Amino acid sequence: MFKNTISNLSRIRQVAEVLIRYGFEDVVTSTALRRLVPQSRRRSWLEGEQAVFETTRWERIRMIIEELGPTFIKLAQALSNRADLLPQPLIDEFEKLQSNVPPFPVAQARQIIERELGRPLEEVFADFEEVPLGSASIGQVHGARLLTGEKVVVKVQRPDVQDKVRTDLSLLHELVRLTAGFLKKQGLSNPQDIVDAFERSMTKELDYTSEARSMEQFRKLYEDYDTFYIPKPYRELSTSCMLVIEFVSGCKITDKPQLLEWGLSPEKVAEVGMDVYLTQIFEFGAFHADPHPGNVLVRPDGTLVLIDFGMVGRLTKQQKYAFAGVFIGMARQDARSMALNFRRLALTSEIPDMRAFEADLSQLIEDFASLDVKEMSMSDLADSLQDVIYRYKLQVPGAVFLILRALVILEGIGKVLHPRFNTFEFVRPYGAKIIAEQYSRENIQNEALYTGTQLLALLQTLPTDVRQIVRKISRGDLRLRVELSGYQLLMAKADELVGRGILAAITVAIILFAGLSLLGNYSPAMPYYRGIPVITWWALAAGALLLLILLLLGTRRPRRRKPQ
Repeated sequence: MFKNTISNLSRIRQVAEVLIRYGFEDVVTSTALRRLVPQSRRRSWLEGEQAVFETTRWERIRMIIEELGPTFIKLAQALSNRADLLPQPLIDEFEKLQSNVPPFPVAQARQIIERELGRPLEEVFADFEEVPLGSASIGQVHGARLLTGEKVVVKVQRPDVQDKVRTDLSLLHELVRLTAGFLKKQGLSNPQDIVDAFERSMTKELDYTSEARSMEQFRKLYEDYDTFYIPKPYRELSTSCMLVIEFVSGCKITDKPQLLEWGLSPEKVAEVGMDVYLTQIFEFGAFHADPHPGNVLVRPDGTLVLIDFGMVGRLTKQQKYAFAGVFIGMARQDARSMALNFRRLALTSEIPDMRAFEADLSQLIEDFASLDVKEMSMSDLADSLQDVIYRYKLQVPGAVFLILRALVILEGIGKVLHPRFNTFEFVRPYGAKIIAEQYSRENIQNEALYTGTQLLALLQTLPTDVRQIVRKISRGDLRLRVELSGYQLLMAKADELVGRGILAAITVAIILFAGLSLLGNYSPAMPYYRGIPVITWWALAAGALLLLILLLLGTRRPRRRKPQ
């Protein structure tokens, strides 16, 4: 770890400088990053006038991400789908991020392709377009034609991109280590888990064979569909660093004039698109996670085509049922059902106050129930659901946020093509299908079989587990670990009562001593006052003082503790 810190020292210092410049001195001064700021530079940072203060805190965070480069931009873009972790204003800023990266020279692209193929480019492609069709932070796309005549597109990774991403990921791990305490105080309880998940996502994105597998999976799922098509990946020509895909011509789904020129009904195109996407979610549990207009094409015959499967989301069967149950509960205006399905959906469902949770969901239902169908918006509903998830810190699968984001995008596309487009009208029939599937004979049998298998496994291991416990008890090795929480106030009260009891016992003892001192036989040197020994007066005075202290303690109001 120390070695990583040394190798990233210059870059970490740059990150600290960017944070300071955009007004986040507290992040640097409150964490281990402050050790990396030279004393000579602290004064200039603190005395410089910062024009960035005219912007909001959320805008400045976006500016920092933009300045730190592509890997940080990709992390922010991934976090823009996690409303359970970040507040909505920050998500809105992260959604503005664009990784506009200029293309790299075509000569380098040709070298990479030939290295991956193990032969000259001319032995595979009859034509190869010099000008890329598109460019991103991971790679770029070129048009080409195979020797067999098929038109294809070739995705090529940038030179040394894997080394650069690994370096940036190492830097992210180091930054999280240095700032973990500060981030947790800001409400981000699991920053290391976030970076770990992002690392897995980036590692998968850097392997183009994963995208090829996703395309083949979707092609198999939709092989009987006449209205939907997925380009064919050429696995024999693809590697982890390059991907060859069938070229498909068509216009963007939002190009309404072109659709009309081809004699297609834009309304029908929108309906088919939504039907295809909801089928992915509620029937197959695997869906294209980035259906923006550039990734959804329409052929002249009306067939829809999805491209770019770099981002694919998946739901398990139980997650699919729970997610559908949230919408079904809302349609039935049943807040309790929504709450239960949210708990089923969440990876951890530690909701401190279920009544308050149900009350918030009930308010959400009332807000949308009062709207006319034409006034309902998937965007508003997604924002409301994400706000509830964030406030109650529900850790739901990341695929849920991808679905909500995709439905908002599709609603935007639908409204361009269909004047009466309403997402809820399309979702409603799938709710009935999900209920029928969930309580179908086949699913109940599968659930019973799974439960029986789990019970049988428990019964098989139970004798061994019991035997081990008995052996530990007989050897005196069994240890119980008990953790108590929330008892601080009780312990403080107990300490206070014990203190008062001891003080009261001392007071009583002194008063008894004063009474008994009247019976003593003293030497002639003992002074008396009004016929009573002075020692008795002193004892009475001490007892009275202690009694007064006890009375004051009894009438004192408890001091309120400051919130942590």
